[in-house]
Amino acid sequence: MTHTRPLSYLTILLLAVVLVVASSGDRAREFGDCVVTCQSQRCVQFETLKSLSLKMTRWTCTDDCKYTCMHDITDKAVAAGRGVQQYYGKWPFWRFSGMQEPASVMFSLFNLWSHVIGYKQVRRKLSVSHPMRPFYLLWSILSMNAWFWSAIFHTRDLPITEKLDYFSAALAILNALYYTIMRLFHLYQPPHPKLTATPALHAFPKPLTLLFVGIYSAHIYYLTSGPRFDYTYNTIFNLALGLLHNLLWTLYALPSGLSSLASRFPNRPKGYRPSFASKAGLFVALTTGATALELFDFAPWARVLDAHALWHAATAPLAYFWYQFLIEDSLEQSWREPLLREHLK
Repeated sequence: MTHTRPLSYLTILLLAVVLVVASSGDRAREFGDCVVTCQSQRCVQFETLKSLSLKMTRWTCTDDCKYTCMHDITDKAVAAGRGVQQYYGKWPFWRFSGMQEPASVMFSLFNLWSHVIGYKQVRRKLSVSHPMRPFYLLWSILSMNAWFWSAIFHTRDLPITEKLDYFSAALAILNALYYTIMRLFHLYQPPHPKLTATPALHAFPKPLTLLFVGIYSAHIYYLTSGPRFDYTYNTIFNLALGLLHNLLWTLYALPSGLSSLASRFPNRPKGYRPSFASKAGLFVALTTGATALELFDFAPWARVLDAHALWHAATAPLAYFWYQFLIEDSLEQSWREPLLREHLK
């Protein structure tokens, strides 16, 4: 959930415009009648008989009845050769240990682990005094947080877990744009010469930092102050951030004659383009390709694996690839030019 997520928001927006898929299953009379019958028969003893996994994941009797009826109706539809319906905007998934979408949970944790590895590599390979080190470490932490809440949300789709997933993802995406602007427009500040530990807050320029804090605060305030959660606005917000992020790194990757960036590195002419610069463009292309999986939205195979889960599976190795690029970019010899040499030696 990282900056690979914005393209997913674009996919969702396109699907909404082109397909307008209805969540018809939960509105069917058969489903409503089934839930009412189930509640009358099972809810008296449900809390006593509820398994530990359902207790830990906070399943209520009503939740369990909806789950049971959803699969009973889906079984009948499959047997009769009819299409599988969505319920409350989601496909029917078999739960596992209380997890509603176990495949997406697993792949979200894979993404989290990719960022854990990336965080450790940044700490190990970049000098404490490297200007970009604090920005990449912060992004790693925010990305780990985002994928943690993604796993929680796919475990149990509740109003609070949904908001924590969306808000954490937006923060990681916004921060990705923040460090991109810092890196490509050389707005970073060399750390204090006496610095011996993780760079302090003075490494973060106040005007730009305050601007981004204000943008995020306004975003959260708007989404939490209205009578309903504005999904369309949230999609457009993340889409705009993600597209701008990818555009900037595409400019970095393009041949110098086609790029509008003043220079890729401090103290280097615009024409200087190391061979690894094309990896940024490759990342954007691969991310776009991975996101295309969600264009082929389909009922989950064996009620376990759907397009969204496959997208999560694809983004984990892409995150690892991106860390390798950021580290390679940070170790480029241009960072040791006279202006930065005393801070990087």
